[in-house]
Amino acid sequence: MITKLKFASIPTSDQDAAVDFWTNKVGFKVLTDQPMGPGKRWIELGIKGADTCIVLFTPPGHEERIGTFFNGSFACDNVEYTYKQMTAKGVVFEGLPEKQPWGTFAKFRDPDGNSFVLSSG
Repeated sequence: MITKLKFASIPTSDQDAAVDFWTNKVGFKVLTDQPMGPGKRWIELGIKGADTCIVLFTPPGHEERIGTFFNGSFACDNVEYTYKQMTAKGVVFEGLPEKQPWGTFAKFRDPDGNSFVLSSG
C-alpha cells in the first residue's frame, strides 16, 4: 500500500539559484545533492516536520514547465506571519494574503517564475 508522497518536483533552470532560494529564503534543508546526468544534479530538500521532500530537477524534455504553476500547496500555521517572514527575506509574492471560507492563502514565485500557493486553514 502507498504510505506517503515521497517528493514533488519543481522545474528549475538554475539549480544553484534554486537551492539558494529554497534554503536561505524559504528555510528548507538540502538532504541530497548528487550528479544526475550531464550538467544536472538530483537535489532533494526537506521541509521541517514533513515526510515529503521537494526535488529541484527538470527531466530532459520538460523544460517548458519551468516558470509555470506548481499544482500543490505549501501549508503553514499562519499565512500572514509566514508571508511577513518570507517577504523580509526577499521572496516575491503576487499579492497580500487573502482570507477565504476555507482558510487564508498567498501566492509567491521562485527565481524561475514558478508560482506557489502558501495556505492555512
